[in-house]
Amino acid sequence: MRCIAVINQKGGCGKTTVAINLSSCLAVQGQRTLLVDMDPQSHCAVGLAVPEEQIERNIYDVLISAHSSTKTELKSIVWQISQNFDLAPSGIELAALEPQLSGQEQREECLKEVLRGGAQGYDFVVIDCPPSVGLLTFNALRGADEVIIPVETGYFALHGLGRQLETLEVLKQQCRQQLVIRMLPTMYDVRTKLAREVLSEMKKHHAGIMFASLINFNTKLKEAASFGQPISEYDPASRGMRDFMSLGTELINSQGTVTTAKMIEDVEKQLQTISKSADELLSESKKLVGEKPMLPRESFSREMKLNESGMIEPELSEPELHKQVQSIQEKIDSFYGIRQNQGRVKFAALYPQASTVQLAGDFNNWQPEITPLMREGGNGRWTIDMPLHSGEYRYRYVVDGRWQSDPYNERAEINPFGEYNSILEVK
Repeated sequence: MRCIAVINQKGGCGKTTVAINLSSCLAVQGQRTLLVDMDPQSHCAVGLAVPEEQIERNIYDVLISAHSSTKTELKSIVWQISQNFDLAPSGIELAALEPQLSGQEQREECLKEVLRGGAQGYDFVVIDCPPSVGLLTFNALRGADEVIIPVETGYFALHGLGRQLETLEVLKQQCRQQLVIRMLPTMYDVRTKLAREVLSEMKKHHAGIMFASLINFNTKLKEAASFGQPISEYDPASRGMRDFMSLGTELINSQGTVTTAKMIEDVEKQLQTISKSADELLSESKKLVGEKPMLPRESFSREMKLNESGMIEPELSEPELHKQVQSIQEKIDSFYGIRQNQGRVKFAALYPQASTVQLAGDFNNWQPEITPLMREGGNGRWTIDMPLHSGEYRYRYVVDGRWQSDPYNERAEINPFGEYNSILEVK
């Protein structure tokens, strides 16, 4: 059994997305896989449509029972998601584990003992860690053999990466644990010069611990999460599915070891594959924003070429390229989520199957019938544009009578009912 902790202190890097979809794609490849949610926010259950009200016991009960006379077995809390894929869900109670175990000996060993006794039938155990360093993260690292650090290929990625690696090194020493640590580039958008430069810098400084696989920017991954499905169920033909299948295959073949020369060679091959598929990505983005399809490959090839490092370099002038990339990125960013403009806020979400979508929050006294969203065309996009004064607001969507948080807003907090309110800051 191989145990892999998915960890990053920085939010918005796709940590839970990686944990869910990697687990699912390992299962598709015949590997019995258990996903353990060690984050009190319980996003794994949300992302897999496990009804919160039906979760009677979670990983907290199993961990706390290690220091009590009444034992709770791991198998008693496990949910079967699909063939070969099980989930050990979390709950808000997990946030109280550290104070409750204060002063207990070997309290950082709880998860390790649980997995040693109850997870032996699995080929892989994937642990989704909280975005903080504490007892829960220590438990995950003590129970793990390997660590995956998802790194968004964006502006702030490299800024905090060195510190993240230093923190992990300190944790390794404190936990007295030998861990194989590897980096996984996520949300990679080949169309933007910034993403290409960030990936190049990551490869330059960390090639020895980088996966050859990477996770490209793909709207299907967000859509899958909003429907409570792994990408393997939501869209098996998508690029997101191919990326995670590639990652799963690489993990299975690696046997927990990393060879620097092999990683560098595989990264080069992956970059060449990405460059060949760049026109496919661009065409997909154009379709999403309602523009005409991209020109054939030959036309694209005249505008872009690969340099000696395998990265795409434009022959367009710098101002023209910046303007083109910025225009495409703005349209994609505005397709789903929240946009603010001079005292007005536009909410946009994708619910193709919904009959009604409403908005409830601090701004309307939590009365969803006051603010119904309007369906735009036949693509399942729902929007509403409304004036809001500066300040911080809590809100939720009501989709066909079912309350839920905004799947396109990562800022959220627990409400008094044990569910999540999305947070919006109007400037």
